[in-house]
Amino acid sequence: MSGKGGKSGKTGGKAGGDGSKSQSRSAKAGLQFPVGRVHRLLKKGNYAQRVGAGAPVYLAAVLEYLAAEILELAGNAARDNKKQRIVPRHLQLAIRNDEE
Repeated sequence: MSGKGGKSGKTGGKAGGDGSKSQSRSAKAGLQFPVGRVHRLLKKGNYAQRVGAGAPVYLAAVLEYLAAEILELAGNAARDNKKQRIVPRHLQLAIRNDEE
């Protein structure tokens, strides 16, 4: 039954035969924050009947940006106080002293 119309072997498919690993949505978007968890929380929170595929990626990116900004300013506040560790007071100083 080996005719000339069928596929033989594993030549097709998305993987391309190199055995590529599965990649998380956070890794695909180049983020550290969990896109899957944000999506789950958006669905569970009853904010809307449906949640689009791009919404959790965008929200995770915004949250990651805000966290990075606050941590940067808190690190500067800790360095100004000659401390190696960020404590809640440094976070408060960073947020209060930021104009934006």
